[in-house]
Amino acid sequence: MPRFVELWIYLSATPLFGLTATLVIYVLAQALYARLNQAAWANPVLWSVLTLASVLTLTKVDYPTYFSGAQFIHFLLGPAVVALAWPLWERRAALRQHGFALLAAAVVGGAAASGSALLLGWLAGLPHEVVLSLAPKSVTAPVAMGIADKIGGIPALAAVFAVVTGMVGALSGKTLFDRLKIPMDGHGWMARGFSLGTAAHGIGAARALQVNSDAGAFAGLALGLQVVLASLLLPMLFRLF
Repeated sequence: MPRFVELWIYLSATPLFGLTATLVIYVLAQALYARLNQAAWANPVLWSVLTLASVLTLTKVDYPTYFSGAQFIHFLLGPAVVALAWPLWERRAALRQHGFALLAAAVVGGAAASGSALLLGWLAGLPHEVVLSLAPKSVTAPVAMGIADKIGGIPALAAVFAVVTGMVGALSGKTLFDRLKIPMDGHGWMARGFSLGTAAHGIGAARALQVNSDAGAFAGLALGLQVVLASLLLPMLFRLF
C-alpha cells in the first residue's frame, strides 16, 4: 500500500497523471465493451468520460493539471481524423458514383441538424448566446468551438453540446436504423455510416467503424464534409441574417 500511495502522489503531481489515467481507463472500458459484444450502452468513450470525471472530482485534481498530460492524446486526434482518408481512398469508385448524392445529403443533413437545434433552443426560451451555441452541435468539438466564437455563441458550451450530440448518436444510432429498417448490405452500411457521421461527428464515426468498415469509411466522409460545410456556411448565414 505505501508503494501505491507514493506512486499516486508522484503521478498526480506530474503530467503523467492525465496520460496514464486516460489510457488505463479507456483500455478497461474498451475491454468491457468487447466483452459485452459491443453493446451500444457500453460505449467506451461514454464510460471513460464518466469515470475520468468521477476520478478527477474525488481526487480533487483540477482540469489544467489533468490536461497537461492528456494533451498528448488530444494532439493525436488530428492524425486520427486524417487517417480516415485511407478507407475512403479504398472506396473511391463508390465515391465517384455517388458523389453528388452524398454532397446533397451532407448539405440537407447539416441544415436539419443545425436548424432543428436552433428551433428547439428558441422554443425552449434559452438565452440568445446558448441558442447560437447549439448551431454547430453536429460538428466535431474543436471546430464547433471555433464556429460558435464566430457567430456569437459560447465556445465552451458548443463543445459540450457537440460531445453530448456525439454520445447520443453513438448510443441510439443502431436502434434507430433498425427501426427504420435500413438494410445491412453495401448500400445500407453506406447510408448508416454517412447518417451517423453527419449527425454525430467523430464519436459517431468511431462507433460506425467498430461495427462495419464500410459504415466507418462513409461516416468519416460525412464528418469531413460537415466540418467544411459548417465552417463555411454557418458564419456566412449568421452574418446575413
